[in-house]
Amino acid sequence: MLIAATLAIFVAMILAIIRGIAGPTLYDRILAVNMFGTKTVLLISLLGFVMGRPEFLDIAIVYALINFISVIGVLRYSDTNQFKHAPNDNESIEKEL
Repeated sequence: MLIAATLAIFVAMILAIIRGIAGPTLYDRILAVNMFGTKTVLLISLLGFVMGRPEFLDIAIVYALINFISVIGVLRYSDTNQFKHAPNDNESIEKEL
């Protein structure tokens, strides 16, 4: 049963990677990265349970916190004008004139 759960998590992680690469919008890609991080937390917790190492749960909690903070940071940065519109060389020359 645990092997089936591990395989299901791996399949979900592969689907998240595919969605992250082929996502039509930035927010789809960010959601895929968040989903991949969540599945990683599940995988670390499952492996800790299988191997009888409860300290893996602490590692999973820290990884979940880092994942959450990084996704919030990327979303905040993606909301800025600098991220939405990066001027190319021609536009910067026109603004200087």
